[in-house]
Amino acid sequence: MTYPPNVRPAPERAPERQPVPPAVPVPPQHSARTLVTERLRAAATTEPGRLQIIGAVLALLVVAFGAVTAFEINDRAAAANDVVERSQPLSAKAADIYRSLADADAAAASGFLAGPQEPRDVHDQYVKDIDDASRLLVEAAATTDSSTRSGQEITKLNEELPRYTGLIERARANNRQGLPLGGAYLRYANQKMANELLPAAERLYTAETDRLDQDYRSARTWPYLSLAAGVVALAVLFWVQRRNYRRTNRVFNHGLLAATAAATVVLLWLAVGHTVSRSDLAEADAHGQRSLDVLNRARIDSLKARANENLTVVARGAVLTADGKNDKYETDYGTGMKALGEELARAGKLADGDAPGSEPVAAAVSAVGEWQSRHRTARKADDDGDYEAALELIIGSKGSTGESFKQVDDALHKAITHEQAEFTEAAKDGRGALGGLPIGAAALAVVGAVAAIVGINRRLSEFR
Repeated sequence: MTYPPNVRPAPERAPERQPVPPAVPVPPQHSARTLVTERLRAAATTEPGRLQIIGAVLALLVVAFGAVTAFEINDRAAAANDVVERSQPLSAKAADIYRSLADADAAAASGFLAGPQEPRDVHDQYVKDIDDASRLLVEAAATTDSSTRSGQEITKLNEELPRYTGLIERARANNRQGLPLGGAYLRYANQKMANELLPAAERLYTAETDRLDQDYRSARTWPYLSLAAGVVALAVLFWVQRRNYRRTNRVFNHGLLAATAAATVVLLWLAVGHTVSRSDLAEADAHGQRSLDVLNRARIDSLKARANENLTVVARGAVLTADGKNDKYETDYGTGMKALGEELARAGKLADGDAPGSEPVAAAVSAVGEWQSRHRTARKADDDGDYEAALELIIGSKGSTGESFKQVDDALHKAITHEQAEFTEAAKDGRGALGGLPIGAAALAVVGAVAAIVGINRRLSEFR
């Protein structure tokens, strides 16, 4: 725009400032946990809200009690089942492996003493023992991890057994030809048996017995967590019912009463069932497995003594003790018979007056005394130079130490059979006492939780 010379333009006015609106506060952001906590706090200020919280806690406690009970008892039941089905049978197989090997060694020496023509029954017994040991080793290997101590001993036995039988066959071959080298092979085979095979078998038996003891301890351990959970669940249930009575003056709430009954049944079932199981397993251990352990060791001692007795006649003083003063095999025989007497004394105490268990042990003790008496007579005859009389007193069919040894072995076999039956019966009873408890506890816990919720909802319905 053009202005006249004497006219000045009016100054431009600055734009008016718009008022600034006040800031709107941003609500604080809350985490999900905070929101839940605030809602619970708000709910806890009213009776219906408190009842809902109580119902949820009750259901959770009862379900937790059932779940913990099912888990712990299932673990105890599995251990009890291992005692019956796995560890004890493996321990028995290990003992049978040892017995078969020791008996084979004794039979081999007896057959050698009989001369070039080995008696058929003695040979058959040797073959049976070797076959039994081989079969038992295969069965044990099938259920044992090769990397474990037991697996390593089984591997060693499988490697050394063919070498032992090879030495026995060489001894027989030389003996049939009347060559004195046969006696050397027999002594070498006996050394392999005594120094390698039998120690490995004993370590296998010890390892399996240790595993059996571990299963015993696992099966008999008290389920402390389950018992504690049951006591807590019942305490809270009683508290809730007392609270309900004080606020409503009503004695019974059917839902809460049913939940209490379910939890009580589970707790009593747990306590009584596990107590009975512990008692039966303790009976199986004290009057079954311990007796079996002693009797197995006694039988093994008798077999080793018999083998050493035979080798005393075979070696004729050619093998001496480390000090060079005494016959090694005669000394080992005496040591074995002393151990046998000690084991039989222990077995007699463990038999606890039970006739089927004590009578075979008493018969074995009597036969051992007769065996020792005949052995002394045989040694005197041998020392007097009457080898044929000594041989008849050792391997003869009548009045010999061989006859006494068979009486001892038969009596111990009878005692072992009895104790094995005692163990199996008691162990199965112990396993059966836990049967159904894991499933029953879980089912009753669900029933109890539902009943608790129904009971609380019945109370909530009064506020609507």
